[in-house]
This record gives sequence, C-alpha cells and structure tokens, in this order.
Amino acid sequence: GGMAVKPVNINTAGVSELDGLPGIGPVLAQRIVDYREANGPFRCLDELCDVEGIGEKRVENLQDYAVAR
Repeated sequence: GGMAVKPVNINTAGVSELDGLPGIGPVLAQRIVDYREANGPFRCLDELCDVEGIGEKRVENLQDYAVAR
C-alpha cells in the first residue's frame, strides 16, 4: 500500500502545507490563503475552482490529499 497521508485541511493549512499538495506551488498556495482571508473558509474542495489558476482537473487531483473541514 501507499503511505497513509493525513489530508491537508485547506481552511487551516498555511502556505507551506498547501505548497506541498500535488499541482499546488507557492503561488497558488498563497492565493488559496488570500482567498480564504477575503471570503472566509471553503465549504467544500470544489470551491478551490474559484481561486485564480485552479481548475476542476487540479481539484480532482487533490481529492485524496485535501479536505475542506
């Protein structure tokens, strides 16, 4: 089996944690944090699509690695 990775909570994770997610670099990580501060917590992972530069495909790839609550 693979490594048991604890999913990253996108509402509490800092930039460095978010940066570690597949397909999310430091720039997108910062945008996620900025979006969260401006709009409040994400209700679901799909809301990441509202962040500039993050599309549905990228969010799909995050399903196993990130949670919104």
